[in-house]
Amino acid sequence: MELNPIGPNQTELRFDNGTVILFSYKTPVAANVDGVFYRTTTKHSVTTSRHINQWLGRAKARPQPQEWFTLLTCQTCQR
Repeated sequence: MELNPIGPNQTELRFDNGTVILFSYKTPVAANVDGVFYRTTTKHSVTTSRHINQWLGRAKARPQPQEWFTLLTCQTCQR
């Protein structure tokens, strides 16, 4: 597992299995799991929305509820 600050209030959490989770401030809001991108459906601040959009770039992301990202973070840490 590797923690990488990628910008102000933006951090990537990278796991050995290839999963990458984007945190805006302290909240997981987007992820790349097995080459598939996901984004939260929860409305956050303008800044967090910008973080998500920048991180995703042109990738099409599947929407997931915020709880999904919290569970993903916990499940990945236990592997």
